[in-house]
Amino acid sequence: MTPHGITRFPAEWEPQSAVQLTWPHEDTDWKQSLADVESCFDVITAAISRYEPILIACADPAYVVDRVTRAGADPDRIRAYRVATNDTWARDHGPITVLRDGQPVLLDFAFNGWGGKFPAEHDDAITLSLFSQKAFGEIGMETLPVVLEGGSIETDGEGTILTTTSCLLNPNRNGSTTEAEAEFVLRENLGAHRVLWLHHGNLIGDDTDGHIDTLARFCDPTTIAYVTCTDKRDKHYHSLKEMEEELRELRMADGEPYRLVPLPWPRACYDPEKKRLPATYANFLIINGAVLVPTYGDKADAKALAAVGSCFPDREIVGIDCRAVIAQGGSLHCLTMQIPAGVQI
Repeated sequence: MTPHGITRFPAEWEPQSAVQLTWPHEDTDWKQSLADVESCFDVITAAISRYEPILIACADPAYVVDRVTRAGADPDRIRAYRVATNDTWARDHGPITVLRDGQPVLLDFAFNGWGGKFPAEHDDAITLSLFSQKAFGEIGMETLPVVLEGGSIETDGEGTILTTTSCLLNPNRNGSTTEAEAEFVLRENLGAHRVLWLHHGNLIGDDTDGHIDTLARFCDPTTIAYVTCTDKRDKHYHSLKEMEEELRELRMADGEPYRLVPLPWPRACYDPEKKRLPATYANFLIINGAVLVPTYGDKADAKALAAVGSCFPDREIVGIDCRAVIAQGGSLHCLTMQIPAGVQI
């Protein structure tokens, strides 16, 4: 119990009110590929709108509503608000929603562009701007000075958080931070009872310093899906093998091991400058009735869809071509932030 009452950080598979997106525009890093990435956003928005509403932060609400409607999205499920933005990664600048005594509360953690790598003054203010416009209805919001990105933490909805030392303990976020200090923040604000740390695993080209949502994901309280690399010639091989061993050693609260579901490894993706990009199938999004899975035009796509499907037998599995998105180092989950049920969108 915290001073606020009983706090619980709900799992992504629990009922949702909406999914938040932040729309790209020509004054972002997407300028050179804006047409392609907006087309990808169209597909994502149309897919989500089959299941639930979408909250969109954007520069021009009328333009966005018109184009996504033409792309097949349900206009009655689109909520677009005019907000200044630097970039599009809603997972990291969006609100983290917890339940306090059963009631949703938005937590607006600080966002510093993944340790000062990119401008973030507008993105850090997106949640406050949306809140001021009543985008979340009448629920409460707390603004916190601690840097914490949604992509850096996974919850099982029962008090366990999975994360990485490479991100949460990186001094570019909150200065020198120990595991104990980070766990205190997670316990006090998210109601964590247990924190499971991964010390290995990274993706080349990942600007986030090892976000957990690119590596390993809770699919239910007993199941973790994780990326694997079987090519010994690949630079990821040893690090991901060490991460796999760590996952095998993890235990649930009752002492039993987790069910581990390996996800395949797509062939290497590169940008025009031949820089490797962090393509990963772990970056899927769970929504009401479905799971949206990033694909990369790769022969491993079908195997990835089947693996994720084995974790969610009661949900539709929808592949989303994310080749346009991975060009800037992120994927499907990174673009989105779910808003749990109980929030009036």
